Amino acid sequence: MQVKQSIEKLSANIRHLISVDEKKLEYIIAAWIAGGHVILADSHGVGKTSLARALSQSIRWRSEDMAAGSVAMEGFSRIQCTVDLLPQDILGYNRFIGSSGELIFNKGPVFAHFVLCDEINLLTPKTQGSFLQVMEEQSVTIEGRHYPLQDPFFIIATMNLRGAHLFPLPIPQLDRFMIRLSLGYPSEEDERAIIEKHGRMDAWDGFESVINSGDLINWKKLVDQVQIHPDVSSYIVSCVRQTRSHPDIESPASPRAGVRISRLVRSLALCRGLDYVPIDFVKETFIPAMAHRIITRDPSIPPEAPLEKILSTVPVEPKKVSSG
Repeated sequence: MQVKQSIEKLSANIRHLISVDEKKLEYIIAAWIAGGHVILADSHGVGKTSLARALSQSIRWRSEDMAAGSVAMEGFSRIQCTVDLLPQDILGYNRFIGSSGELIFNKGPVFAHFVLCDEINLLTPKTQGSFLQVMEEQSVTIEGRHYPLQDPFFIIATMNLRGAHLFPLPIPQLDRFMIRLSLGYPSEEDERAIIEKHGRMDAWDGFESVINSGDLINWKKLVDQVQIHPDVSSYIVSCVRQTRSHPDIESPASPRAGVRISRLVRSLALCRGLDYVPIDFVKETFIPAMAHRIITRDPSIPPEAPLEKILSTVPVEPKKVSSG
C-alpha cells in the first residue's frame, strides 16, 4: 500500500537524523495520523525537541497550510513551560495600537502545526487547562473571537517525573492524550553516533521534506476506512471495563479510552499497510495507550502491572452462546 511506503520513507528520514526506537516512532506517527496527541514522560536531553522538529520539517507545507483564518501558522513551535507562564503566553492576546484604538491579535506559540510543550507539569492548573482545551477543540477563543487551528495540529507534551514546582496533570486531562511513551536513553552505539552527528554545526544540513501536507491530511481521513471487527471492538471494551473492577486500580479508564485505542489501532494498521485491525494490535498498544489513564491504589504499584494482568486474563476469543 502506498501509505505504508510513505510512512516507511518518513520514518527512515527521521531516523537518519534522530536516534529513536523504530516502534516508538511508529506509534508517534500513528497517533499523529489518528488525530491524537502524545505525552512523553522522559529525562532531559534525549531528543524530544529534535524529534518534533524533524517531524515538522519532513512535511512539504503549502501556502494555504500556513494560515488559520487571518492568523499565520508556523510549521513548528516549542513552548518551554514555567510556573509563571500565563494562558495568554500560550494562546495569544489582544492589544490596542496607539491612539487609533485599533485592536489587534498577537498570536501565541500554539499557532503551529507541530507544538512541543516542554515540561507541561510545570504549568499551573489554570494554564494547563487552557492549553489542553485548545488541544481538544483545535481552536483558540480570545475575548469571544474564535480562531480555528489548521490541520494537521499535533502536540507532543513532555512531563517531568520528578522535581520541584510540579503540578501533576489530573487524570481527565491526561485522558486527552492518545498515548504516553518514554524515548529512554540510547544504546552505547547510538549515543556514540549522536555525538558524532550532532556534535557538528551542520548536523541538519541536507535534511529534506519527504511528504506533502495534503497526503498527511488524506491519511487522517483514510483511518476511518480501516475495518475493525466487532470481536476486536468487544475485546477493547472488555479490557477497558476490567480496569473498573480490578482491585489494584483506584481510578479506572473512561469510555474515551476505548475510543482512543480503537482509533490508534486503526491508524497503526494503516501505517502497516492493512485495511483491517488484527487483535494483536490492541494487545500491543493497550499499555502505552492506557497507563496514563488510570491510578493505582498503592502508589508503589506502577499502572503497567494491573494492565498486564488484565491482558493476561481477558480472553481473546469471544464467548460462544450455546444453542441448546
